[in-house]
Amino acid sequence: MARRFKEILAKNELCRVFQCGRIASPPVIDLYGLAGGFDGFWFDQEHCGLTYKEMEMAALAARANGMDSIVRLAPTGYNVVTQAFESGCGGVMAARIESVAQAEEFVQWSKFAPRGNRGMNTSGYDAKYTHLGQLEFAEKANRETFVAIQIEMLGALNDCDAIAALDGVDLLFIGPADLSQSLGVQGQRNHPKVWEGIEAVARACKKHGKHWGVVPLDPPYADRCYDLGCRMITFGNDVGALRLGIAAVKQNYAKTFGG
Repeated sequence: MARRFKEILAKNELCRVFQCGRIASPPVIDLYGLAGGFDGFWFDQEHCGLTYKEMEMAALAARANGMDSIVRLAPTGYNVVTQAFESGCGGVMAARIESVAQAEEFVQWSKFAPRGNRGMNTSGYDAKYTHLGQLEFAEKANRETFVAIQIEMLGALNDCDAIAALDGVDLLFIGPADLSQSLGVQGQRNHPKVWEGIEAVARACKKHGKHWGVVPLDPPYADRCYDLGCRMITFGNDVGALRLGIAAVKQNYAKTFGG
């Protein structure tokens, strides 16, 4: 039985996750599962445009490997949020949020009344394909679904305290690459301005009893974030793992490859 991200974070334990998007197939997820140590992953629908069926199959593979999963998506409409939940994914993460008002709208898309205005449909996996009645489903979904807001735009960074205070937001997720761009230090993810932003998010989360996550640059970066309170760290992605695997093969056969 998979431990949900909410359950892990509630114990202040580290969620060890990976990102999956361009090669979002069950065998890739199986390989991570067989490697062990990962609590789950997030699908990158924002950049990769995953279909409903792809999310459905990947979420099924996640459950088979005892892992949780969430979907990062562009906050373009309530329907994409609903589809992520109904496909079987455990949560959603909003990319490129600009303000607390936009974050609140995203939360409302993710929650049923009275907290939000999510459209009701019990035919998806999250309602056990009609096995749950409407009231039971609404209460369960509002209690268990995971909602993350990315802090990568300047407006969201300025509003990070107010965003962390929102009821229904479980996690703030820092994207250092886009954050460096927003702060005018493109690609300099170790720049003092980026760390000032990260520390502002860490303070906001600590103040409001929320957690935060990050895509680290390297192990020392991850360690520093952990010491600041980060409890969801993304350890690479599907494409990066394949690239490193290919590089390792070439290194092992360096003579054959003319190295």
